[in-house]
Amino acid sequence: MRRIISFPCEGETLFGTLDDAPGTTGLLVVSGGNEIRIGAHRGMTLLAARLAAAGIPVFRYDRRGIGDSSGENRGFEGSRDDIMAATAAFRAEAPQVLRLAAFGNCDAATSLALFHEAAGIETLILSNPWVIEEDDDLPPAAAIRARYIERLRDPATWLRLIKGGIDFGKLFKGLIKASKSNSQEPDSLAARIRKAVSGHTDTVTFVLARQDATAIAFADACRQHGWAPQTHIIDTASHSYARATDAAELESVIRAQLARG
Repeated sequence: MRRIISFPCEGETLFGTLDDAPGTTGLLVVSGGNEIRIGAHRGMTLLAARLAAAGIPVFRYDRRGIGDSSGENRGFEGSRDDIMAATAAFRAEAPQVLRLAAFGNCDAATSLALFHEAAGIETLILSNPWVIEEDDDLPPAAAIRARYIERLRDPATWLRLIKGGIDFGKLFKGLIKASKSNSQEPDSLAARIRKAVSGHTDTVTFVLARQDATAIAFADACRQHGWAPQTHIIDTASHSYARATDAAELESVIRAQLARG
């Protein structure tokens, strides 16, 4: 049964959706960016329905300032209280849940990594975590490098270059950025994620869309930090796993992690 739930968070009212089921392992879905709880292409709504039909209760919600929820949108780094309020509401509405897992994509994955312990979340499925800290309008350096390598293998690129069909200004800016490395400072997002999930090898799984710029940036940051977390790669360029086959593979990863106990 699907129910709409309202619950408090720091003087504001948040709204969530519970797809109820009798299982003792529950899944909290945290939305990334300014996305509402249905997810891109209704993906999280459909996922929740399928998991609930299999006996897994699923709770989705809008953080403050997003969708139906009141308050100011504080971004993913200001979402600690929202996650804690959502987990408390989930446990109150589904008291049979003994183990709580969570899924998040993009900056929701980052916020879950940073705040899961405070919220009492035991298991994480983190998709395409956001570790990009540049504020320009170009893709991440690692994604630019990957794209250039791919294009330089294509003879058509060289033909366009000879014919003047390539914007040299944009090319130059891209090359400058591609030469940069992700920050390895201890307060970088990548370093903070690694620290936050260290020691949780069996309960944290990363999912990366192979050709997605955000995923490429995260994988590059892992390499630079000498970190090889448990990771599942889905062969897609879709950040939100829009294709039916991508969504099915993501669901399979989530189910496997929930079944690990």
